[in-house]
Amino acid sequence: MSTCKFCGQPATIHLTDILHQQKNVTHLCEACARAKQILPDQPGSHFDVQGLVQLVMGQHQSASEAEPNALTCPSCGLKYSEFRKAGRLGCALDYDEFNAPLLTLLERVHRSTDHCGKVPGQRRGTMGTDRLQADLDAAVVAERYEDAAILRDRIRQKEGADEPR
Repeated sequence: MSTCKFCGQPATIHLTDILHQQKNVTHLCEACARAKQILPDQPGSHFDVQGLVQLVMGQHQSASEAEPNALTCPSCGLKYSEFRKAGRLGCALDYDEFNAPLLTLLERVHRSTDHCGKVPGQRRGTMGTDRLQADLDAAVVAERYEDAAILRDRIRQKEGADEPR
């Protein structure tokens, strides 16, 4: 049996929220649901949809996340509004403190919050020839000299193509 999130009494109302493929259930007793204005006081009235959304989103979004300019880092004292003006964070804890607005900002600027990195240029001894060199070494150890010659020629061709002209 589930208990109320607020008072510990048996829950009779169960609100389910799915966000980012994670299911979260909020259990409430009738008294707390009425106190939070999720249920109407009088029968026949309609639900307070805004109160319901605020309660469910409260699991994922605090009041300070709704107003990011009110955020302040407890370690360095940097305010989110100051970060927005200067474009620089003050300390490592700022990433955690400003997490939600930073993710929103990164999504808007980079169209993603996942870092894919850069692909290095194909220079001598870089990723372009490293694998070929490893295959060449393996072919020589296995005494597959014809394969080794082909791989050697590929490496030379690749390195020659990378040479500045």
